[in-house]
Amino acid sequence: MCQHRPECPSAESTDHEAAVTVACHPDQGWSLLCNGVLLFDDTGELLPDGRVIGPRRPLAIAS
Repeated sequence: MCQHRPECPSAESTDHEAAVTVACHPDQGWSLLCNGVLLFDDTGELLPDGRVIGPRRPLAIAS
């Protein structure tokens, strides 16, 4: 899918978020990467094969 040289990380790579953004819709809360990954403002992701990666929330620090 990616036409960049060097090629961006695939959707299966651990660093898939490093791919180039091809569409950005901050008003709707999402961005599409050239590897087909949808990134959401809440840090959730939708992979091209339909898998969902839930939002990564910071852990609360006990005082």
